[in-house]
Amino acid sequence: MQIPMWKRALIVLVCLTALFFAMPNLFYSRVQNHNDAVQKITKTGTATPAEKAQADAWPSWLPSSIVNLGLDLRGGAYLLAEVQLSNVYTDRMNALWPEVRDALRSERDTIGGIRRVQSSPGTLKVQISKPEGMAQAIAAVKKLATPVTTLTGVGKSDLAVTQDGDNAVLVQLSDAEKKATDERTMQQSLEIVRRRIDEAGTREPTITRQGDDRILIEVPGIGSAAELKKLIGTTAKLTFNQVIQQTGDKNANAGVGNEVLPSEDQKGVYYVVNSTPVVSGNSLTDAEPAFDQNGRPAVNFRFDASGARKFGDYTRDHIGQPFAIVLDNKVISAPVIQSYIGGGSGIITGNFTIESSTNLAVLLRAGALPAKLTFLEERTVGPTLGADSIAAGKMAALVGTIAVMIFMVASYGMFGWIANFALVLNMAMMFGVLSAIGGTLTLPGIAGIVLTVGMAVDANVLIYERIREELRVAKGPARAIELGYERALSAILDSNITTFMTAVILYWLGAGPVRGFAITLGLGILTSVFTAIYVTRLVIVIWFERRRPKTIVV
Repeated sequence: MQIPMWKRALIVLVCLTALFFAMPNLFYSRVQNHNDAVQKITKTGTATPAEKAQADAWPSWLPSSIVNLGLDLRGGAYLLAEVQLSNVYTDRMNALWPEVRDALRSERDTIGGIRRVQSSPGTLKVQISKPEGMAQAIAAVKKLATPVTTLTGVGKSDLAVTQDGDNAVLVQLSDAEKKATDERTMQQSLEIVRRRIDEAGTREPTITRQGDDRILIEVPGIGSAAELKKLIGTTAKLTFNQVIQQTGDKNANAGVGNEVLPSEDQKGVYYVVNSTPVVSGNSLTDAEPAFDQNGRPAVNFRFDASGARKFGDYTRDHIGQPFAIVLDNKVISAPVIQSYIGGGSGIITGNFTIESSTNLAVLLRAGALPAKLTFLEERTVGPTLGADSIAAGKMAALVGTIAVMIFMVASYGMFGWIANFALVLNMAMMFGVLSAIGGTLTLPGIAGIVLTVGMAVDANVLIYERIREELRVAKGPARAIELGYERALSAILDSNITTFMTAVILYWLGAGPVRGFAITLGLGILTSVFTAIYVTRLVIVIWFERRRPKTIVV
């Protein structure tokens, strides 16, 4: 029944490490305020006296990771958004038009003149003046097609080019490309929403895909759903477009390939701009709040190499002409190009406040949403629900723990007290691991902890009952304890491995609260097996070595 010293030291070290990481949860408010203050100081580079006091309220050499509370416990905002995937098809066709135009111009002798005409959203329709050259026109456009870059679209083209009527070529995305585009758009939308929320410094958001075109967003600790919508609901689609003319009529005839956009800060002023942008926000590499030469809030931006070249070429060729800076289909500024702008950097001015320029910089850095979000459901969860849930969860855990402890002492006496010690250590280790990995505790997670309390002593029950059996066949105390642990091990591992597999499947297939339950259940299984097999055995061995009893009662 000996346990080597290195193994004893390792068991104690694991327990102390878990307790060390669990300890900050005993000072939850202080540590939370410390973390918030440190985050603000790091982000802004300055500290107010209050922030410095909060940052100094917790020693920097101690761990500061705590178990985050989920939306159902802490309160926050809940949004269900639908991604307007069809908008992406229209943008793709607008971007494709210059290439189609150039390809058809090279065939002008055969197909005659070309003209883009009005068509349904997501399609590009081009008329030719010589219908007898239709086959040549279709062949020229098809050369622009590329293979679909998905496993299911192998061998398929991204464009569907057909004849429409007697003299028109109709271009649209193929079904395979639409499916691939939808998947890319959803993944990009998820990533950008996550980046925007992370930029704002919120804690432990839940951002998951729901179905084919919806995104579920839960952010604990944020003030309201309206505040969350303001942060992520803006598409932040920035483009630089050629200005055709300025007008006061929002219903002005823009012409094919152009559109009428309102001015952001000049009421009644509209601009007719070319729908195909000179440079898009996709070429932005950085954006930050700044001030213009008059001391008014503005936003500095920088392009990548490709964007810088396009921007520089356009400003060189259009000196003296206005161009529009368009954000989410509104012209926020339409300056006249005074000179060549090289270097790939510039400044966006407009009717900004310090807050709005900062928010715009955050949105531009995070990237533009590829499609508009429509919010189907929104809820603001108040802190009262969280307080009630925490109180109910505490009560359930307390009652369950006390009941289990009473049962163990009544059934196994002193050995029951050892099992109870392991149970308390088990719960502390769970919180230590959750804190170390930055886990989030939800109401189902509390249910997982309560379930773990009941399951945690199962292993001890198996071990103690096996020790009783060995004592009945006249084994000595030391040998009975040793055989009890050895022969109960297979049953303990079998039952816990199957339950752990269930927790893994729940985490893999579930989402949100289901995952919270699976995490606490899985961690509880690991820590309970460790405490039952190793910790209780170490305590019993140390007790046995000191007392050397002739008989034991289990």
